[in-house]
Amino acid sequence: MTDSSGLDQPQAYIGLVEYQEGSVVSRTLVKKSVGTVTAFAFDQGQGLSEHSAPYDALVFVLEGTAEIKLAGVPHSVKGGEVLRLPAGIPHALHAIERFKMLLVMIRG
Repeated sequence: MTDSSGLDQPQAYIGLVEYQEGSVVSRTLVKKSVGTVTAFAFDQGQGLSEHSAPYDALVFVLEGTAEIKLAGVPHSVKGGEVLRLPAGIPHALHAIERFKMLLVMIRG
């Protein structure tokens, strides 16, 4: 059975989304009522401005380094690490170098 994400066969997670100069690129891998899984690629210096979400999320860092601020407190993250973004807590992201991550949001 084939799904719309193109992930019905094994593949390297690093290649799920590619870098674009001066940009943030995202690709939704799973979108269900109970949650989403999205792959992101950030060019160096790119990021997401401060925001909050009504649900917990997990950031799985695939490669590179970034600073993620949670309630204004900076956390340095790098490939191979994971960080929870608690529901309702403001957070922001800045790519120190090219940076890829999977964002898993659980709605429940």
